[in-house]
Amino acid sequence: MRVLMLGWEFPPFITGGLGTACYGLTRALDDQGVEVLFVLPGRTDPEAVSHLRLVSPDMQTSKPENTPVSDPPVVEEIVENSPRPEPAEDVLLPDQHQEGEWRAFQNTRFVRIPTPLTNPYQRSAEDQVVGLQGMEYLQEPGTVIPGKRIPGIPVEPEATVQKRIVDGNLELSDLELEESDPPPASSGEGDYGGNLMDQVEAYARFATKAAEKENFDVIHAHDWMTFPAGLMLARRTGRPLVVHVHSTEFDRSGENVNQQVYDIERRGMQGAIKVITVSRLTKNIVTNRYGVAPNKVSVVYNGINLDPVASGMMPIGRREKIVLYMGRITFQKGPEYFIRSAARVLQVMKNVRFVIAGSGDMYKRCIELAAELGIGHKILFTGFLRGKDIDRVFSMANLYVMPSVSEPFGIAPLEALSHDVPALISKSSGVSEVLTHALKVDFWDTEAMADKIVAVLKHPPLSQTLRRHAAIEVRQLTWQGAAANCRRVYEEAIESLGMPIPAS
Repeated sequence: MRVLMLGWEFPPFITGGLGTACYGLTRALDDQGVEVLFVLPGRTDPEAVSHLRLVSPDMQTSKPENTPVSDPPVVEEIVENSPRPEPAEDVLLPDQHQEGEWRAFQNTRFVRIPTPLTNPYQRSAEDQVVGLQGMEYLQEPGTVIPGKRIPGIPVEPEATVQKRIVDGNLELSDLELEESDPPPASSGEGDYGGNLMDQVEAYARFATKAAEKENFDVIHAHDWMTFPAGLMLARRTGRPLVVHVHSTEFDRSGENVNQQVYDIERRGMQGAIKVITVSRLTKNIVTNRYGVAPNKVSVVYNGINLDPVASGMMPIGRREKIVLYMGRITFQKGPEYFIRSAARVLQVMKNVRFVIAGSGDMYKRCIELAAELGIGHKILFTGFLRGKDIDRVFSMANLYVMPSVSEPFGIAPLEALSHDVPALISKSSGVSEVLTHALKVDFWDTEAMADKIVAVLKHPPLSQTLRRHAAIEVRQLTWQGAAANCRRVYEEAIESLGMPIPAS
């Protein structure tokens, strides 16, 4: 089976669970012999990232030490008015938790198109990032809210964009497709820049051009930024479209949704043959808020890559107990409830330190809230972590807390459990549907949240029971299983159009 995968994030260019999920699912599909062509936006300066080499076919370079295959890594790049490179035999990317380790994809090719990548989730270009234990970490480049500007970066008038993407749909003639220009490059320091809707449109144009001479059986589009591209490709090729909903505008914005983003999501779900959601919670939103028929929606839970080396790391000696929050610091993730529960815990336990790992639009507000509550000295803000520093912070933690207001799934609790760290999770999450041996709480109930944190920290037998039984559950939630479920959805989509199921 051949799958055209449309994605907006892939390690090491990630801002959250979307990139992690795309990596895990693609890796598992590759292992199962599925041929994947992954089309994703690319940075204009790949050399800025030390742990990923992007090599054009005409470049000669030496292999990194201990490279497990004979050929250098190749990532195809689609450039205007230049011949397309020959398909790569394989592509190398680092394992997301082992930055120095190169792993080969045997059946997957990646096409990097010249779209300035924009992070649709981060709401501020000024998020400050402070390194763990005095080290400094680079934050993800700043981005924009749809329809708003980054200072110093020119954007086209919004009216121009609305003429191109109307009611979530993008129509381009063959002439428009051929004459389309690349999106404007960013002029800001460290920013991808540009209007997000411009970039969504540009991605659709270039993804369509990239797939012109490719053969594939099904189109798989991840989240709303790629839905216009998926719809346009489905119309032009007649291949079935499967859209994968990792998050909805109601998760990100509550009731104050961005109408244009909602329209794109709704059009993508309505126009797809099949819809995949990451939980029953998200399926209910898709059916009730977007009017999608329930029998069109399949739930495929995310998985986890178990890392026995990371899980076996020895905890750093200390007197204080460590309670960890890891995720975007934004309304959806509920960091303020974590801080308020921390204040309650510290009223009865003094030997506790709270760690907040991540960045986002509420970064400064959370620092101010901790200071207002008089617990600023007890909370460490590490900023955005990646690679081995994720293993490092998990190895220090006694408890992981996910207080999300709305969480379609939530991969971080699985990562915590895979590192032998018990988890306390919000009931408003998809992962709560599959984890039995994790403590659960309403995100708004900071008193109950504090009580459960204290119970785990004060009673080792409770912590041991949670870890022992949760480890069994986590082993059953694998990306291999998620990939197998996605393949079944692909087959259903292909069959619904009267096409033969391709041989595996």
